[in-house]
Amino acid sequence: MKILHTSDWHLGRSLYGKKRYAEFEAFLNWLAQTIEDEEIDALLVAGDVFDTSTPSNRAQELYYRFLCRVSTSCCRHVVIIAGNHDSPSFLNAPKELLRALNVHVIGSMTEVLTDEVIVLKKNPLIPQRNADNVEAIVCAVPYLRDKDIRTVEPGETIDDKNRKLVEGLQKHYEDVVTLAQETRNNLLQASPAADKNIPIIAMGHLFTAGGKTVDGDGVRELYVGSLAHVGDDVFPPSIDYLALGHLHVPQAVGGAEHMRYSGSPIPMGYGEATQEKSVVLVEFEENNKLSRSPTKITLKNVPCFQQLVRIVGSLDAIHARLEELKQEESHAWLEIEYTGADIIGNLQETLAEALADSPMEIRRIKNRRVTDLIISKIAEDETLDDLDDKDVFIRCLDAFTVPEEDREELMTSYAEVIKDLVKRI
Repeated sequence: MKILHTSDWHLGRSLYGKKRYAEFEAFLNWLAQTIEDEEIDALLVAGDVFDTSTPSNRAQELYYRFLCRVSTSCCRHVVIIAGNHDSPSFLNAPKELLRALNVHVIGSMTEVLTDEVIVLKKNPLIPQRNADNVEAIVCAVPYLRDKDIRTVEPGETIDDKNRKLVEGLQKHYEDVVTLAQETRNNLLQASPAADKNIPIIAMGHLFTAGGKTVDGDGVRELYVGSLAHVGDDVFPPSIDYLALGHLHVPQAVGGAEHMRYSGSPIPMGYGEATQEKSVVLVEFEENNKLSRSPTKITLKNVPCFQQLVRIVGSLDAIHARLEELKQEESHAWLEIEYTGADIIGNLQETLAEALADSPMEIRRIKNRRVTDLIISKIAEDETLDDLDDKDVFIRCLDAFTVPEEDREELMTSYAEVIKDLVKRI
């Protein structure tokens, strides 16, 4: 049996206002083709399918079109759990319809625990009691919200809260995996002639202790005020493979190769720009009574569909790097941070002119010199929190020694810009 594990698609996410639907579409087309090329039997999506709880029509179109394509391929099963970015009710709304396509969706912790235990059958028309027809049992545990696993008590400390969160997570996994084990035992007892062992595969969307993150990846703490990153001992040892989502860096948990984050398939920010993205291909040997462990776990690299490049340095260094990229005929989206000693007030116009004949796009410009100047104007007993937007703009005018006769017009224009931004928000 071949399983493909992926997560953290974040469909609908933008980058500094730039829509990325072309990237998402390219990834989903690649994923569907990979499923066909590798003859995948089951696809596991470990949360954060969408970037927001109210995905756009375009994001939804990409999602449902992909599921329709996969449902007609060699892939017999798709199991999707919700992440912290997803709306449980939105994901759950079409679940009965999707089940007809062998797509199982778990948007939130279920009232009936058996709903989180999914038996994957080769032929859905053959009764479940036939163990020879069962390929695996999936414990599809979605992102567990604070209210799902912890009861608030008066007077409890942060340490109490963290302890109860971890205990709640551990108990839920123990309960679901125990139910999966009972299901497997019942199947094997009902089919004593079955020459096989049925693997238990668990899913989750959480933050494990020691997990790797990168700057700008958008990974959030899952529980407000919590330091509760769970250890690998939270998961029962009877789990044969654990498919996790939430962290964007592909990695094993605590060095255990069978407990993995697949990572996000495309860079979610410039902190991930140089990271190799992948999905996880997990293979189980059929009719293996001696072991239920995966026979092979492979990271399959995802192509780069849109190059992201961060450039940091002086103006000369920035121009030199831009020339290199132009020679490469790059179509990159750029984040540029100027760190030179000189103050350059028209940095944006200068860089735009340098790229006038290039398909590259500047998504963000950071002028550290100006930022440092403005912060230096703040008195020792002040912080940025003590200033409003008007105060900061005045400090900026002071930093550039703008004459008094020009300030009234600039302040009026600035106020209009702020007013327009507030309306948009």
